[in-house]
Amino acid sequence: MKFFRSIFEFYINASIHVALAVASLVAVTAIEFDLSLTNSFYYFIIFGSITGYNFVKYAEIAGLHHRSLVKRLKGIQVFSLFCFFGMLIFALRLSLNTLLVTLGFAVITLLYAVPLLFKKNLRSIAGLKITMVALVWTGVTVLLPFVSIEDSLSGVFYFTFIQRFIVVIVLILPFDIRDLQYDKTTLKTIPQSFGIKKTKRLGIFLLTIVLIMEGFKAPPSAVKISVLVFVCFLVATSLVCAQKKQSKYFTSFWVESIPIVWYLLLFAF
Repeated sequence: MKFFRSIFEFYINASIHVALAVASLVAVTAIEFDLSLTNSFYYFIIFGSITGYNFVKYAEIAGLHHRSLVKRLKGIQVFSLFCFFGMLIFALRLSLNTLLVTLGFAVITLLYAVPLLFKKNLRSIAGLKITMVALVWTGVTVLLPFVSIEDSLSGVFYFTFIQRFIVVIVLILPFDIRDLQYDKTTLKTIPQSFGIKKTKRLGIFLLTIVLIMEGFKAPPSAVKISVLVFVCFLVATSLVCAQKKQSKYFTSFWVESIPIVWYLLLFAF
C-alpha cells in the first residue's frame, strides 16, 4: 500500500497529472475543430508541461538561489531533466511557427517564476498571477494546435479561446482559495480581494457566460453542448466545495482531473 501511495504522490508532485490535463484540453480543441494533430505534438505538450510546471514549482529549491535540493525532490529533478530532453526530441518534429509561439509562452512561464523584471516575477505582481496562468494554458491548448497544423483562425476559434480562458480562470479559483493561508496579501488574488463567497459567485457567473457563448457557435452540437454543461457543473461544484482547509489532493488531483474528464466524454460520445 505504501508503495502505491508513493507512486501516486510522485505522479502528482512530478506534474504528470497536470500535464495530462493540459494534453486533454488540447485534445478537446482537436475534437471540437476536427484537427488532425500528430502524436509528436501531444508528446511535446506533455513533456513540455512537466518541464515547465516543475520548473515553476521547484525552481527556487532546485538551485536558482544556490540552495541544496530537498532529498525527496531529487527524483523529480532527474525525471524533469529526462522530460526536458524528451520535449527537445519531439520539438525537432514540429514546425518553426509552432516552436516560436511555444517560445513566447515559455518566456512568460520563465518570467512567472524568475524575478528578472525589477527584481520581481510576474507571480508577485498584484492581480497578474491568475491572468498569466490562464493565458498560457489557453494559448497552449487552443492557439498552439491551430499553429501546429497551419490552419486559419475562424470566428468560432475566438469564441472558444475566450471560453477556454474563462474556464481556466474558474478552475484556478479553488487553488487560490486553498492558498489564502499561504499567499502574501500583496498578490491581490481574487479570493483575497473579494472574499471566498463572492469569489464563488463570480466563478459561477463566469461559467454561465461560457454556456451562453456556446449557443452563439455554429453549427450547434447537442453532444458538445451537453458535455460542456456537465463540465461546467463539475467546475462549479469544485469551486463551491473549495475551502481554505481542504484535503491534500482536492485541487491537485480532483480539480485537475476535470479537463481529462472533458476529453474522455467527448471521445466517448
